[in-house]
Amino acid sequence: MAKYKRVLLKLSGEALMGNQSYGIDTERLNQYCEEVRTIADMGVEVAVVIGGGNIYRGMQAASSGIDRVQGDHMGMLATMINGLAIQSGMERVGLKTRLLSAIKMEQIAEPFIRRRAVRHLEKGRIVIFGAGTGNPYFTTDTAASLRAIEIEADVILKGTRVDGIYTADPEKDATATKFDSLTFSDAIAKNLNVMDMTAFTLCRENNVPIIVFDMNKPGNLKKVIAGERVGTLVEA
Repeated sequence: MAKYKRVLLKLSGEALMGNQSYGIDTERLNQYCEEVRTIADMGVEVAVVIGGGNIYRGMQAASSGIDRVQGDHMGMLATMINGLAIQSGMERVGLKTRLLSAIKMEQIAEPFIRRRAVRHLEKGRIVIFGAGTGNPYFTTDTAASLRAIEIEADVILKGTRVDGIYTADPEKDATATKFDSLTFSDAIAKNLNVMDMTAFTLCRENNVPIIVFDMNKPGNLKKVIAGERVGTLVEA
């Protein structure tokens, strides 16, 4: 039994690198697509937002001398490359998909229209949201929060390479301890790096819970959907 009917899965671009230093690791991509298929088979409606950090980050622009707005547009294009890769991978495992873009790219993606996105979900298609919000200065975390609110998702599932939210970075601090659950207020008070503040505020104000979990562990996504205690739950 699925606890959630409609979810938004947020993946970082870096997650697609696998053990590489750049680009898309086919094995990792295929793993993620199989994970999504398992929950789609449960009747869950799935939307996906993917970052572009494995290819280009808008934040790199300042250090490289590129105008920030231009840099952010480059980052949006990187998310579309990842979106196309995920679309191909998901269709390879038998899923029906639609790639929607926040900026016009008629030859490769549909424009984002909220009602159309919801209808695709109702028809059992995996909806992949690309190009962030379509605006510079906003992260894909913010795009994930905004799209989750627009499609009335039950929860945002933030797939990372660690198994939840810790008091510090567990990859750097061996004494870091994990939170099983948090309120939005606690996360802000403790200055925990869940999402950027714009994204986090959107979730808090619209009462959209966030579950941060390890996406790289096979079966974890299905456990989250089934309501098992995996990762860290952030709610009001």
